[in-house]
Amino acid sequence: MPVSGNAKQVPPPKYAFFRSLEELDEWSGTSLPLFDNIMPLYPRANGNEQRGKLLVKTKGLSITINADSSRISREDTQKALFLYRIRSTSGQAAILFFSHHRVTVPPPGWINASHRQGVKMLGTLIFEGGGEQDCLRLLVGKLPKSRTGPVSPPTTPTSLPLSPHYARILADLAKKRGFDGYLLNFECPLVGGTEQTRALAGWITLLQDELKTKVGDHAETMWYDSVIINGRLAWQDRLNSLNLPFFLSSSSMFSNYTWGSNYPSLTAQYFLSLDSSLTGDASTNPHIHHKKLQDIYMGVGTALFASFGSVRLTAPCADVWGRGSHGNGGFGSFKAISHIAPSSLGLSVALFGQAWTWESEQDKPGWNWDSWWTYERKLWTGKANPAEEVTVPAMPPLKNGESPCEDGVHDVFTPLVSYFQCNPPPDPVLLPFHTTFSPGVGRRWFVKGQEVYHHPEGWTDVDKQTSIGNLLWPKPLVSWEGDIMDPEGLELPNAKSQICMDNAWNGGSSLRLGLVAFGTESENAAFRCIWIPVQSLATTVGRAYEALAVYKLETGVSGVDVDVALSIKACGESESALGTRVFEYEITPLSSVNADQGWSQLRIRFSLGGSSTGETTQLSSLGLVITVVSEETTQPLALSLLLGQLNVYPGLPSNIPPHVASLLWADFSPSNQETTSSTSPAPLGVLTWETSASFPSLPLPRITSPDDPIAAWPAQSSAEAWFPKLLYANIYALMYNADETPGVEDAIWIGTSGYGYSGMRNSFVVEGGISLLLAPNTTTTAGRTLDIGNRKMRFYVQGVTEKGEVLDWTQGVFVEV
Repeated sequence: MPVSGNAKQVPPPKYAFFRSLEELDEWSGTSLPLFDNIMPLYPRANGNEQRGKLLVKTKGLSITINADSSRISREDTQKALFLYRIRSTSGQAAILFFSHHRVTVPPPGWINASHRQGVKMLGTLIFEGGGEQDCLRLLVGKLPKSRTGPVSPPTTPTSLPLSPHYARILADLAKKRGFDGYLLNFECPLVGGTEQTRALAGWITLLQDELKTKVGDHAETMWYDSVIINGRLAWQDRLNSLNLPFFLSSSSMFSNYTWGSNYPSLTAQYFLSLDSSLTGDASTNPHIHHKKLQDIYMGVGTALFASFGSVRLTAPCADVWGRGSHGNGGFGSFKAISHIAPSSLGLSVALFGQAWTWESEQDKPGWNWDSWWTYERKLWTGKANPAEEVTVPAMPPLKNGESPCEDGVHDVFTPLVSYFQCNPPPDPVLLPFHTTFSPGVGRRWFVKGQEVYHHPEGWTDVDKQTSIGNLLWPKPLVSWEGDIMDPEGLELPNAKSQICMDNAWNGGSSLRLGLVAFGTESENAAFRCIWIPVQSLATTVGRAYEALAVYKLETGVSGVDVDVALSIKACGESESALGTRVFEYEITPLSSVNADQGWSQLRIRFSLGGSSTGETTQLSSLGLVITVVSEETTQPLALSLLLGQLNVYPGLPSNIPPHVASLLWADFSPSNQETTSSTSPAPLGVLTWETSASFPSLPLPRITSPDDPIAAWPAQSSAEAWFPKLLYANIYALMYNADETPGVEDAIWIGTSGYGYSGMRNSFVVEGGISLLLAPNTTTTAGRTLDIGNRKMRFYVQGVTEKGEVLDWTQGVFVEV
């Protein structure tokens, strides 16, 4: 969440990106710490591995690292919204963070937002016009200043010597910053010809090995279709013998997007014709990284470059803007994807320019977030109702040798998500699931239902992006609940969902669910019970989980009782080495309590019954059971509720002693940086704090001898399973006079941790020029600018745990400045 106050210039910090390999060498000589506030990447549940994936390419956000600008803009907000949209509705495997600097590093917030969904985040290594010397330096490494040379000249000719120097540094960079690999974009000619290209293909394997050693087996090197084996820059738009060696050395390939309609099938045919000695086989060629059709991402142009979530690069690329892409981009992008055929042919899709939905319309009268959201939704998920119109652009002229597409191939508009498998986020056993239904932007900020900040122009913070409920938005699925009612003579209620940025539990938004039940004479209508799934999950058989939902009824109808319950259901069959079967959930309600500001909390404990050899994954739906009891049924009934938060995390055994999470201390380090611009004041300093846990007292058992097989207290599980971790912290500030008694109730919220480019946990940069705006619903004097030195100052830190719990002020800390 951005700091309170008006948008201002936020220049990127040093080493946020690298303009040259020389700058990269300079960084490697520093002792900058490892970013420790980056979520680890855990895999999603395995889907259909024969189906193609999606990669989205996005340009850097200007607020933190964009090379082209250092100003917050509406485009930044749109990109944040779009980033969420792609990740949460598609089966993505990776997001590509792109700029035209030599090395582009994804910011921490983008990495966390991707990893939260089980999606890779890639940086970019790029060489464009004028980069020939750095291309050579990449291979031979950094040379010493001393006079050096071979003891004697070689007796036989050899190729250009290869150094692992930059492979090591690039892998170190990925490890320290927490991202998962690189797009390799060589868009300048290699003057050394085949000698240099052969060396480059060898160097890629060095980078791949370094990444897998330092980042993990999931690390990825993706080759962009650019130079060919003789060193010329010649985009092939498909896989063929001229770019094959680079693909074989990399993890995957990203093709250009100007291909003809037959190029995807030509790519697949060519790949399948390759000998296993080239593509790798576990039994005969274990030394070669195994390649699949799904490792080829075909470019498709829609709008801006963006790489998202759970898709991998595969074969043809599409450009949403059109720009030579089959189908002419925009709402015609589906035509290109229909030829890539992820579900049948098995190639993957790399999507260019998806910000087209904003940038093509932004200058039209009346254009705003809501109208963009509708436009974006139509492209990705289709019409909200049959009457809605989608204008598909005319096909561009045929390319040389291209035949017209057959009738029926892509005659009817198809939303983009239809082509990809929708995978759930990582198992909550690995990464607790948390959502406040935030697209990463908003106009307000709430803490436990209380509005603490309002900025009409909006804020952007990708770090706060969470799932919007992939089964509830954009179109809820409603069904009658089980056997507890008789639906004869009844119609299912109409349901719709939308993001609400005016009321929330925690963060900047909630999800509004509207239900309209038809009037009826049926006696069965007096008791109606429906099931509405909200979020897909992957859970493990035999493991216990706890889930929390926070909701708020917005409408009340006289003579109508509404009950809301939280539940979970298995979807389809489980997957294990032993085959497939369906498991039933054992669900135990834990609590249903009223919270603050009219919100209510529901808690359940659930587990998958049965046991299995090895881990078995069950795909599931977490959702709401809504029961309506009414005396009058002949009139239509309209209900509305807000869903504010959803959490799922491992349930600890009952014999594990409880603990209390809290913050132990806070500290403030003043900045020695001087302000050089009135539009960009220097930071005032850095707040830091420490988390802690404590145990309540309990009676000790009677131990009579050293040989008693009794533990003085129950065994504690590993710290990973119970020690509190923070998602972020709310930061408040209070300026007061020496004769005043400070109280947290008078403090004003100024921001959250996790914002900007800081990748360090438990820290918050106090920016200069923070405006102490009047907090909503308080009488605190406001309108001042945060200033250290003129008056006494206190900062208050309030943690929010990965289970979604906002710590009470008895568990928070303050620091006096």
